[in-house]
Amino acid sequence: MAEHREYFYRRLHSLLGVVPIGIFMVQHLVINHFAVYGEESFNKAANFMHNLPFVLALEIFVIYLPILFHAILGVYIVFIAKNNVRRYGFVRNWLFYVQRVTGIITLVFIAWHVFETRVQVALGASLDYSLMEGILTNPFMFWFYIIGVLSAVFHFSNGLWGFLVSWGIAQSPRSQKIVTYATILVFLVVSYIGIRTLITFAYGV
Repeated sequence: MAEHREYFYRRLHSLLGVVPIGIFMVQHLVINHFAVYGEESFNKAANFMHNLPFVLALEIFVIYLPILFHAILGVYIVFIAKNNVRRYGFVRNWLFYVQRVTGIITLVFIAWHVFETRVQVALGASLDYSLMEGILTNPFMFWFYIIGVLSAVFHFSNGLWGFLVSWGIAQSPRSQKIVTYATILVFLVVSYIGIRTLITFAYGV
């Protein structure tokens, strides 16, 4: 019974990492990317998202609770998981190891990012271009965000590979190879979107 429960939790953990957490992360980075087109474009996009109907309920049930479950179970997996050389081989085991490391980094980054944005907005700050500009013009915070975004995108991209394999979507060696190339492309494209946005906030270019 306990084994079935753990199997279910792990499957749910894998699913939530893609839907809704992964989709939200990509959407969040794309919305932030409007900063590249100017302060007014970013503010319009941010205000649109902030003023969605039932936004608080959406944030709690679609973002925060799934992230909380994924994070708690993820930390548990970090401490009990072992590399499986026979099943995945050298490279895939290194990716599995980095997956655990980036999971912890991403958790710290998300917690701080939520504090700097959502909590500050609740305390009276405006969710606009100047808020992010003020954060990212600090060199330490700029590099902290660079590391955080890269960790989050890698964690999602590599986790997407694991999701497609563990859910039986990519089982053959050929399909897994295709998925590997696809997830590398996802990592490169989404990372570019995120980093380009950070550079715009920090340096105005």
